[in-house]
Amino acid sequence: MKNILILYFAIFNLYVFAQKKNAGDRAAERNKITILYPEIKLDVNESKNATAFGTATIKGVLFTKEKHKSGFKPLMAPKTFGTNITVTLYPVTSYFQAWYKLRQSKENKRTKVYMSEDAFYYRMTTTTDDYGRFWFEKMKPGKYFLQAFMDVNYQHSRQVVVGTGTNESGGTTTYLVNEDYIKEQSERMEKFVEIDSDGEIVDVKLK
Repeated sequence: MKNILILYFAIFNLYVFAQKKNAGDRAAERNKITILYPEIKLDVNESKNATAFGTATIKGVLFTKEKHKSGFKPLMAPKTFGTNITVTLYPVTSYFQAWYKLRQSKENKRTKVYMSEDAFYYRMTTTTDDYGRFWFEKMKPGKYFLQAFMDVNYQHSRQVVVGTGTNESGGTTTYLVNEDYIKEQSERMEKFVEIDSDGEIVDVKLK
């Protein structure tokens, strides 16, 4: 009888261990990040040609507006300019188009779509000034893609109930205090831009 009990507890402990392991595996699978890359091969000559020097300029400003709780940005809301933020420019090559199409169809919280290191090399970057302005100079005619990541903290104040009491008239008095809080807003700002001719200055609002 004693041997049977020992065997029972041994089997039970193995079962519990297996369940814990399986639960860990399931959790890892749920949180697994899948990384995808375009299957198309990078055309190095096309990328080099697309990033060659020209005489045109892309002149832009990066800004956002605080989102309403429903998710949209009110038209009359004040602008928040993106200061000291990196703006990246990618030439729209055949590889880029394959990457963008793949990202549009596959990207989600657990699926990331990346470029190859070789393709990522063919990009340009600049930094915005105190007014969100940025420039890409010596550009040649062609189609480009601008991207920036902007994080903003909006400060607000609200009244919070901290208690109630009975006043001299026998009614109820509600005690309020002002509470400051921060609303975080993170965005990926992107825009396609096209230069038609040498010497052209293209104005862009990246928002």
